Amino acid sequence: MPDNNKLTDKAYKVREMILCSVKQSGTGHVASSFSCAEILSALYFGGILRYDPKNPRWPDRDRFLLSKGHAATGFYCVLAMAGFIPEETALNVASSTSKVGVHLQSDIPGVEATSGSLGQGLGIGCGMALAARMNRQNYLTFVLTGDGELNEGSIWESALFASHQRLNNLVWIIDRNKMQCSDFTENCVSLEPLDEKISAFGFNVAQCNGNDCNSIIETLSDVRSRPKAKPVCLIAHTVKGKGLPDVENDLFAHHYLPKISDIERLINDHIRPNLVPEKEDD
Repeated sequence: MPDNNKLTDKAYKVREMILCSVKQSGTGHVASSFSCAEILSALYFGGILRYDPKNPRWPDRDRFLLSKGHAATGFYCVLAMAGFIPEETALNVASSTSKVGVHLQSDIPGVEATSGSLGQGLGIGCGMALAARMNRQNYLTFVLTGDGELNEGSIWESALFASHQRLNNLVWIIDRNKMQCSDFTENCVSLEPLDEKISAFGFNVAQCNGNDCNSIIETLSDVRSRPKAKPVCLIAHTVKGKGLPDVENDLFAHHYLPKISDIERLINDHIRPNLVPEKEDD
């Protein structure tokens, strides 16, 4: 099992970089990106995903799709930390000189598909998983959706397809922070009991603490051996805005942007205390 402290450190470095990106760009979805920082860190730095940043289109790479494309700010930071793109690219979002926008775009190394219009990632992932089977390739396809995104009918159509095709090389991860753009998910279209509903659609369903890297890794530990002939769904319970106490579980934090003058204070007060101290040379 990877060192959880080191992975937590990665997740908070992602958060620090997100705030630096907002400071430079003045835009981004902070709370949604903070929510999934541990999920992305576990996948990319915890030994789950197979990838090669020097060869982003390596045919045998695992595919990862960020269906909740509004969290692109966080994903760009992860891609930079993993070596796919320069750090400056991740920090310069949606300006006249930037290469990346507020939502995810597929011309960036390490990005499999453009996203931002919700409800599409799981369907694309089904196609990739089916293609792997037809082409006799062993890669896995991971799709991260939001839970508010589950309002989209295309999600459930895709779930039916994945089950019918017995796509046990598909891993659907739900960032279950129980919030969406304007309200709690249960006030908009109730999802509970979510595990039972997805299980009824023919998935092998597991749940974990989505803000704990080792919980994520342990829950997905056997995913590559595909113990069941069913697609996998991991309901990762998270806190929206995790890491910023004033934003955590704030119903109106979806479009939260800190004041530029406050960002260094937020980093010093809430992000850096969670980082692993660097060891001094002997």
